[in-house]
Amino acid sequence: MHLHDLWFILIAVLWIGYFFLEGFDFGVGVLTKLLARNGTERRVLINTIGPVWDGNEVWLITAAGATFAAFPDWYATMFSGFYIPLLIILFCLIVRGVAFEYRAKQSGARWQRNWEEATFWTSLLPPFLWGVIFANVVRGLAIDADKSYVGGLGDLFNGYAILGGFMTLVLFVCHGAVFAALKTLGEIRDRARTQATQLGAVAVLLLIAFLLWTQADSGNGRSLGVMVVAFVALVGALVMTRLGRDGWAFTLSGLTVVAAFATLFLALYPDVMPSTLDPDWSLTVSNAASSSYTLKVMTIVAAVFTPIVLIYQSWTYWVFRRRIGVQHIPAGH
Repeated sequence: MHLHDLWFILIAVLWIGYFFLEGFDFGVGVLTKLLARNGTERRVLINTIGPVWDGNEVWLITAAGATFAAFPDWYATMFSGFYIPLLIILFCLIVRGVAFEYRAKQSGARWQRNWEEATFWTSLLPPFLWGVIFANVVRGLAIDADKSYVGGLGDLFNGYAILGGFMTLVLFVCHGAVFAALKTLGEIRDRARTQATQLGAVAVLLLIAFLLWTQADSGNGRSLGVMVVAFVALVGALVMTRLGRDGWAFTLSGLTVVAAFATLFLALYPDVMPSTLDPDWSLTVSNAASSSYTLKVMTIVAAVFTPIVLIYQSWTYWVFRRRIGVQHIPAGH
């Protein structure tokens, strides 16, 4: 295996890890409006992700940085072609973090309501846009011989990409509902299970439609096998949710997210961004990669620091592993 193949796998792992972790906290952010019935319940939901949401975003920074260093042409074409959607995502992530911190700074109803609205919308838009972006990466873009995107913003919102956006959004909200059921107590947990079941039924249909379309266009034997895993895992997550086995439900829900996006990367390889204008202009793991020396240094650095990051983040989840309920929220908080 060449180093550029190894780094394609590592970058896929980073992006998939980001979607697995940020997926449920985006979902919880959306559920602050769909699931919670009052300010106290919204506080409960926010507290379930409060200790971990910023750590989850580290995976995005690492994935983008690794893409820039290992495949600079991929990074340049992707981040210029998707400039507007990525700018919107960045704006949402900034406002979302501020909303989490500022909501409780004042007790006024209007103040809190405005930040709650911000939390909802900045949690809803990024999953949809990430789905649109990665659907287009797999489908291909109008890339010319200079490795530049020459299409327009409207070209990004084709039928396949929009389906990918809705699939990602509904899957993440379902993932968030399963996480909320795992982390909460009492009535809010019961409603989270009901919401997860309802959203899961819609997610199954969208997942089948999107991944079958992907398989028909650019799939292979490997992507087909992982696609089946995604379907089975999501159905299993819904069954476990109905049985009240929240730990297993979250494990299978997470496996669904992992398998769904792994299907996309497997269908994409060995391209990193196909060209719809001329296959010879496509960016691949070989023609978009950095030098062998750069990849070698990156491999050494990753081997040293990645385990440290994983251990620290795992410890964070372990420390904040207990369930919480409305009884844990101080009066007037």
